[in-house]
Amino acid sequence: DCRAAVDYVNQGVVDPNFSGRYRDLGEALIEAMEKRLDGVTWQAINVHGDCHTGNILWRDDLPHFVDLDDSVRGPAMQDLWMLLSGDAEENNQQLRTLSEGYETFLPFPWEQRRLIEPLRARRMLRHSAWLAQRWDDPAFPLAFPWFDSPRYWQDHINDLEQELATMQRLLEY
Repeated sequence: DCRAAVDYVNQGVVDPNFSGRYRDLGEALIEAMEKRLDGVTWQAINVHGDCHTGNILWRDDLPHFVDLDDSVRGPAMQDLWMLLSGDAEENNQQLRTLSEGYETFLPFPWEQRRLIEPLRARRMLRHSAWLAQRWDDPAFPLAFPWFDSPRYWQDHINDLEQELATMQRLLEY
């Protein structure tokens, strides 16, 4: 599904100045993801699929999860990694904090930490394709006016390069 996303974006969506680099980065990320996931297993559970702070509304001091259209069966880490921000040390502290609440219901899936970067790379590749596939909807250019700008593609390429470097570092261990 990541290959299909890269192919879709590379068929006239990406700024032509970045097309070759986008294709190469997409392929390199997919290869790194496959290596990182080699031999990894997890139990599939029902997950939100797009669980980030923007999809959690607070009312009467209680969280309400919204935007459930991406709900799928997948690893628990799918819903946890998107709540993380910052560097690796901050992520580890955030995971420890999340685990405290999580463990009131289930054991925290520490063994799924190796899924975080492949899940992040997958989202990065698929998000651009998701936007591109919906670009004809009048709501999308209004909601994402930066998407078709050269600046977006330059920043996206930079983010993909950073993610590839992170994945490659992890593969060395």
